[in-house]
Amino acid sequence: MLIADGNFPTATRAAGGARRVHLNLAPGLLSATDVLGVLVEAVNVEAATVMKPPSEVEPPIFSEFRTILGEVPITAVGREDFYELTERREVALVVATGERRLYANLLLTIGVVVAA
Repeated sequence: MLIADGNFPTATRAAGGARRVHLNLAPGLLSATDVLGVLVEAVNVEAATVMKPPSEVEPPIFSEFRTILGEVPITAVGREDFYELTERREVALVVATGERRLYANLLLTIGVVVAA
C-alpha cells in the first residue's frame, strides 16, 4: 500500500492495477500522517519504506512516521528505487493525500492478523 504525498506522480509512478483512493481534497488535506494514523489502527503493518532525500538531512516527517509506526521497521531507499517498488504489481492500493511536506511518501507492507 502506498501513501502518496501531494507531489507524488500517482498516475505514472504507481502500480497500474492498484486501486486509487483520492484523499487529496485540498493542499494539506488530508496529511500522510493523518492517513497513516488511521491505517495502523485498522491493518497489520509489517514494514515500511520511505524515499531517501539526496542530502543526508532526514526530513522531519520521518520521525513522525516512526512515532506512529512504533516498532515497525522503516527502510529508506533512493528515489528511483522507491519508484521501482511503487510500480510493482504487489502494490494493491494507492492513497493520494494532500500532504505538502517533502518526502512524505510511505510504502507499507501489510500482513495478516492471525486469530488467537
